[in-house]
Amino acid sequence: MPALPTATRLGLLYALVFAGIGVAMPFLPLWLASLALAPETIGFLLALPIGVKILATAPLMGLVDRGVAARRILVAGSLGLFLTYAAMPAAAGFGWPFLAVLIAANAVAAAPLVPCLDYLSLAAVRREPRLAYARIRLGGSLGFLAASLGGGWLLGLVGERAGATVFLAVLALVSAAGSAVFLGLRRGEPPAPARSTAAAPARPGRMPPALLLAMGAAALVQASHAAVYAFGSIQWAALGLSPAAIGLAWAVGVVAEIAVFAVIGRVPALNDAPFRLLVLGAAAALLRWAGLVGTAALPAAILPLQVLHGLTFGATQLGVMAALSRLAPDGARGAAQGRYSALAALASALATVASGAAFRIGGGPAALALMLPVAGLGLALALAAGRARRSLD
Repeated sequence: MPALPTATRLGLLYALVFAGIGVAMPFLPLWLASLALAPETIGFLLALPIGVKILATAPLMGLVDRGVAARRILVAGSLGLFLTYAAMPAAAGFGWPFLAVLIAANAVAAAPLVPCLDYLSLAAVRREPRLAYARIRLGGSLGFLAASLGGGWLLGLVGERAGATVFLAVLALVSAAGSAVFLGLRRGEPPAPARSTAAAPARPGRMPPALLLAMGAAALVQASHAAVYAFGSIQWAALGLSPAAIGLAWAVGVVAEIAVFAVIGRVPALNDAPFRLLVLGAAAALLRWAGLVGTAALPAAILPLQVLHGLTFGATQLGVMAALSRLAPDGARGAAQGRYSALAALASALATVASGAAFRIGGGPAALALMLPVAGLGLALALAAGRARRSLD
């Protein structure tokens, strides 16, 4: 049987990993609630993985620069997810502290999965310029959408308490097998040759200023989603939207993200243009949050504004990945990938806490309004990154 093309293998792995995220994000909180835990305990258990990933991602990705194959980290991480998800129901029977230990271990296992896939995909694009990161990453969005919709249907049949962790364990095991099979077809991950557009040489391990600014810009723009991620559904339900309508609003955002990943490479001005993409994502974030604040009492405005998710998330993700591919110095690419992931997690955690305080004071509009300066600072850093990059040319 002939080997699958590189882009297909990586796209399938993105789909598998993001399928787990597409189930865990909406349904793991419901599983915790089914255990009759106190709300404060549930909040702690949901916040715990964020803190763990902030600490664990960069060191784990640094292993790649020290010779540990990224595919081995993927297999090990996926197996770790399988074991921890499978053990969670038993641990819950002993009390929430035991469950907290497993959730922390689960977060360690999960921390390097997406950064490893990004690392492998960017290396493949540098090695084979005909490939496009956006088209590969599209698999993740499709996997997330399919799993969140299909998982909701399946768990509706068997119940969240009975099925959520089992479903997640099965997905993790499939992801481990997929990583072993798909990436096992390649022996090793040779460094890709530098493109002619690469940045001026930097000392190994030292990130160019333009890259640091780009990472900060992307982390802030992604963090500005915190209010809508945490409180969007609550706000929309308060406006009278049904659960089906709220689900449609989220689906519209994911579909828009998929559309951006599918077509961005066909737009000459944005193809392989990291700083333009970052500016576009940040500007769209300002428009999206301002629109949601200004039309807070108009449910009809939600769906059109959700379409901007394709840019606020999609363009920002593509921009920072292109910047990492161009500017991360050889010998420190894994560390750069890990640092960005940790920085984005930290920024999102802080934004989530801040938006929660704002929501208590002024509801959804206040939480969303707080995201405007976050996105605005992201836009300023994106513009500064572009200027810093041009100074090297």
